Amino acid sequence: MSKQCCEAATPVPVSNKRPVVAVIGNPNCGKSTLFNTITGVKQKTGNWPGVTVERREGLRKIGPEEFVFVDLPGVYSLDSDREALDEQIARQYILSGAADVLLIVADASNIERSLYLTSQLIETGIPAVLALNMMDVASSRGMDINLSLLAESLQLTVVPTMARQNKGIDVLLQAVAKVLTDNTYTPLRLTYPTVIQAAVSDITTTFDSVTPSSSIQYWQALQCLENHFSPTTNEQTKRVSQQLQLAIKQQTGEDPDTLIAATRYEFAHQLTTQVAIQTRQAGAQTRSDLIDKFVLNNYLGLPIFLFAIYLMFSITINFGGAFIDFFDITSGAIFVDGFKLQLQTLGFPNWFQVILADGLGGGIQVVATFIPIIATLYFCLSILEDSGYMARAAFVMDRFMRKLGLPGKAFVPLIVGFGCNVPSIMATRTLEKQRDRIMTVMMAPFMSCGARLSVYALFAAAFFPQSGQNIVFLLYLVGIGAAIFTALLLKKTVLEGDSDIFLIELPPYHRPAIKNLLIHTWERLKGFVLEAGKFIIVMVMVINVLNSIGTDGSFGNENSANSVLSEVSKTFTPAFEPMGVQAENWPAIVGIFSGLLAKEVVVGTLDAVYSNLEGQHNNDNEAFSLSDKFSEALSVTQENVRDAYANMGDPLGLRSLDSSGDTQLAAEEQDVSRTLFGTLVKYFDGKIGAFSYLLFILLYVPCVAALAAVKRETGTRWALFSIFWSLYLAYSMATSFYQLATFSQHPMQSMIWLSLFTAGFIIIWLTLRHMGQQLLAVNFSTAKNA
Repeated sequence: MSKQCCEAATPVPVSNKRPVVAVIGNPNCGKSTLFNTITGVKQKTGNWPGVTVERREGLRKIGPEEFVFVDLPGVYSLDSDREALDEQIARQYILSGAADVLLIVADASNIERSLYLTSQLIETGIPAVLALNMMDVASSRGMDINLSLLAESLQLTVVPTMARQNKGIDVLLQAVAKVLTDNTYTPLRLTYPTVIQAAVSDITTTFDSVTPSSSIQYWQALQCLENHFSPTTNEQTKRVSQQLQLAIKQQTGEDPDTLIAATRYEFAHQLTTQVAIQTRQAGAQTRSDLIDKFVLNNYLGLPIFLFAIYLMFSITINFGGAFIDFFDITSGAIFVDGFKLQLQTLGFPNWFQVILADGLGGGIQVVATFIPIIATLYFCLSILEDSGYMARAAFVMDRFMRKLGLPGKAFVPLIVGFGCNVPSIMATRTLEKQRDRIMTVMMAPFMSCGARLSVYALFAAAFFPQSGQNIVFLLYLVGIGAAIFTALLLKKTVLEGDSDIFLIELPPYHRPAIKNLLIHTWERLKGFVLEAGKFIIVMVMVINVLNSIGTDGSFGNENSANSVLSEVSKTFTPAFEPMGVQAENWPAIVGIFSGLLAKEVVVGTLDAVYSNLEGQHNNDNEAFSLSDKFSEALSVTQENVRDAYANMGDPLGLRSLDSSGDTQLAAEEQDVSRTLFGTLVKYFDGKIGAFSYLLFILLYVPCVAALAAVKRETGTRWALFSIFWSLYLAYSMATSFYQLATFSQHPMQSMIWLSLFTAGFIIIWLTLRHMGQQLLAVNFSTAKNA
């Protein structure tokens, strides 16, 4: 099931009319900041083929000509590690020949590390320019770099830059344009041991005639000698390469890749000692060192991390959430109510109005409501990343997360899930490995989001007026337990293995540039709206149409017993009887279906359907006014912003449970009829039936927006697995609780259900285990052939 990145993936084709510049460098060298400074908002984002690693490209005019800049993933080398998606992508893109120029970004404050990758890139023969970035950091550390000697030694143009201050950018762009037309460019070749040079010559003779330039051939021969083959490598080349590897091993006692790497490291070290002069005493502490004394302290590190995440969480939920009503009301007024009014005025039939206004317009409305909270989250995450703190957070949490087979970074998306599962799932892009991303995405939907809390509060007021907070706390613990169980299941089966030994570079702290923060936020938000939004709109359209169309083919049957959605719910109700939902309580199933749109919709749906069922119709047909709706949106938003400051200490919104003992106050806060609480008590099987229903609401399929995010981040197969697993876990947990709680009433029936669920878990375990073994066999075979 793993969505593997293979080297067969080809880059997204780029127009041949514009020169292509590949921007590449180590992580934390300021590469993305430089890319944003060069391209500004003229960017488009997507995924690299076959994987969920973000691909960004942008446009920039240099003189009269427009260039395409492609931001490659940050890598330390071009060695082909099958687990390192970033290295595979960068290596394959270089091999594809899509880039006309390489813009190599190096960290001036850690130049030796950058020179290893630089030496590999220069050997490809692709015209290159070196941007020596973060010169200000190097200067603050007392480093003086001989730029002319560095340029002479590397045989390429070196331009000092400070991307955050927009310094050196114009000179850099001119150098990029110049090297493209410079016919005298001659790439540097390192002096490898004689046996390596001879082997490279022998391997080159086995290449097909379609192999690119001699420089690329030289680099590919080195790659083959290091046992890194491309999908197009012929069998003769593989055979000769492996024979030469064995011969070199016997002759020197070292593997060829060790000799090649040693030569590159020696080159980087020797050149650094020549061009970099340390003017400050080696032991002098930097500002980052002083901050890290507190941030990475054994006793203070965790509290500081939790405070930082809590602050991000509070800002996202309270201040981002304060604008949800504005987007909800205005988009609903424009795309649903206003659009429907226009269609009515033009005389379109009712079914056409439902499909376009309620369906398409309703889908746009749902997407719009996620914009403020996702934008706020991404803005906060960008601050943590650009400031350098995210690496520290990963370090602090790594020991705990490693028990689940995940890196420390994975803790951040999971915490975000308590606010909203959608940004939680999308935040997994900060994880480097596909395995870690998939596992975290599978866990995220079980983090009880804020939308579910409205359902908990409703049932707490109806069934647990004196112990509502305890019930909700228990539900949160169950969700966390389900997430941990999911991680352990995947870790022991289809995603078997552990996170690598934790080695992480701690970049110096920076003051984030507002421009870069906004660009990062905009690009990620745009990706959600354009990619996940399409899926959301289709799903919302289907559910809303089913909720409107009646069994007689008429429209306008929303939240009534006559709608197709209600009839479907009645059909499914017997399947929920083992968890305490009786046949006459079919509105509870309508609530479950409506929860696919958004979990907070469950409360409104239950109120409307139960009211219709009890004959309590609420006819509230006010005349539509766009200006009134806009005024309402502004008024509500102002009130929400004021409340946001007061709610900073309660990002989960648990204060809403304070009214659980007063049904009148609870009804006012949740905007439902006061009689709903009595109706719930009437139709549900007491506290046991209510809690089993809440267990199902907690664990079953997340909303369509979250499903769209899962599909976007992991692919269709993992999205389908997420649906299946969450449904099975929800149904088995809810039913098992109900059967155990009522065991004395029907012991034989309860034993049968519990036995079936136990057998089901065993079958799932064995199936995933088998798939994991098959995947390991495929990977082993592929590695062996390579």
